[in-house]
Amino acid sequence: MAKDKAQYIVALIAEFAEHFGMTTSQAVKYLSRYKALELYDRQYGYLHTQSFASNVRDLSAYCRRMGGSL
Repeated sequence: MAKDKAQYIVALIAEFAEHFGMTTSQAVKYLSRYKALELYDRQYGYLHTQSFASNVRDLSAYCRRMGGSL
């Protein structure tokens, strides 16, 4: 399951980066800064059943609640 989780999170980061017009590296830094990757690591069991589009929206909303601006 760890491999599946890692692959999913990598793909989700790529989707997030593309959606917001940033590099993957910038997306990782942004998502890490606002603790979104920790959230997705903990909640993987549920979140991987949702669409990438829904998860990108949720990531963005979570980061805003944590002080982000995207």
